[in-house]
Amino acid sequence: MARRSAPEVNAGSMADIAFLLLIFFLVTTTIEVDSGIDSKLPPPIEDNPVPPPIKKKNIFQVIVNADNRLLVEEADMDIKDLTEAAVAFLDNGTECSYCRGAKDPASSDNPEKAVISLVNDRQASYSMYITVTNELVRAYTILRNREAKRLYNETFESMESRLKEWPANEKDTPEYEQLEEKIERVRDLFPRKLSEAEPQNRE
Repeated sequence: MARRSAPEVNAGSMADIAFLLLIFFLVTTTIEVDSGIDSKLPPPIEDNPVPPPIKKKNIFQVIVNADNRLLVEEADMDIKDLTEAAVAFLDNGTECSYCRGAKDPASSDNPEKAVISLVNDRQASYSMYITVTNELVRAYTILRNREAKRLYNETFESMESRLKEWPANEKDTPEYEQLEEKIERVRDLFPRKLSEAEPQNRE
């Protein structure tokens, strides 16, 4: 009995199909990107930098030492009290009409001049660094939310959320520009001036 020959499979187009599938998945797949901590690196150091004059009372010094102890204004502080202390400093406002702080003459003059200085020991843990940074950023958010509610009856966080979710094809509308202006105005009331110094080695 004659052996029947098996039919050949034409695989010439398999490479084309695989290539089309690859393009399809590249186009349709979304890659999530971690945003990380919202902070900016300082500008490049000049040869002979001239630091701007800053009064000591306008600097809120926060130090994390090698043992993860938190020192605020050279005194021990529990991490749960850090946000409240930062808010009190930023909102002190001896020269500020919208601030609601104690107006202590020994503390910051206004939010524009107030600087929070964060110094971490190289031996401090990364989790402690993140926790402290989050608490300090939260102080700015609390004050910005308050001013946004006062001015626009909406929190600063909800305004930023609306801006991020705004349709791409509608970003040239007057409504979008007005929202941007509102957010910028609130930021100007409490500008984030969080200075991170070079980590220190344990002595």
